Parts: sequence; structure tokens; C-alpha cells
Amino acid sequence: MTKKSSYIISGGRVIDPSRNIDKVMDIGVADGKIVDPKKLKDVEVINVKGMVVTPGLIDIHVHLRDPGQTTSETISTGTMAAAAGGFTSIVPMPNTKPAADNPGTIDHILSPAAP
Repeated sequence: MTKKSSYIISGGRVIDPSRNIDKVMDIGVADGKIVDPKKLKDVEVINVKGMVVTPGLIDIHVHLRDPGQTTSETISTGTMAAAAGGFTSIVPMPNTKPAADNPGTIDHILSPAAP
């Protein structure tokens, strides 16, 4: 079975402040772009009734605790939790131990995200 490149996100409450949208509606997606769902044929329908559909959220105050305090949080667990909650961007606080204040520490932080 091949994965469809077009689908409809159906019945969710769509909130998009940039477009002044706050209503229950369907969203069409074709090849990664939002399109009019009425123009799509032979698509997978994803029922999201009772859920909220928004652009990706941004959290500007995150404690990833890596390096140094990985028993509390790691880059992996923190970013997975953020993604599960709808966050597409996060800004980790620089209060790690050791402090993220030199190229080696920054490389350590960025390495899990490298392609």
C-alpha cells in the first residue's frame, strides 16, 4: 500500500490568527500544501473532530537540561514531547551545566538535529 500524497483533515476546529480563522472546517493537503478540500479526489480522510488544528506552535522557554542534567530531560525527550504537543519550534534556555557558551557545547546540542 502506497502512502497518499493528498488528504483531507476533516472536522477539526481550525484556529489561524494570521488569517482570522476560528471555526470547524475541513482542510485539504496536496503534496504538502494546503488546498481547497473540494478540489481533491481519491484522498485519505483524517477525522479530527473534537481536536484543534493550528499552525505549528512555538515555545520560547524550554529547559532541555542537556548537557549536564540529562536525568531530568534530554534533547531527545524534550523535542519529542514538544512535537507531540504541536510545537514545531522551541527555544531552549541556556542554563545548562556546563553552560552553553562555547563552540564545543553548542556542537553537542546541535548534533542530534543534524541531517
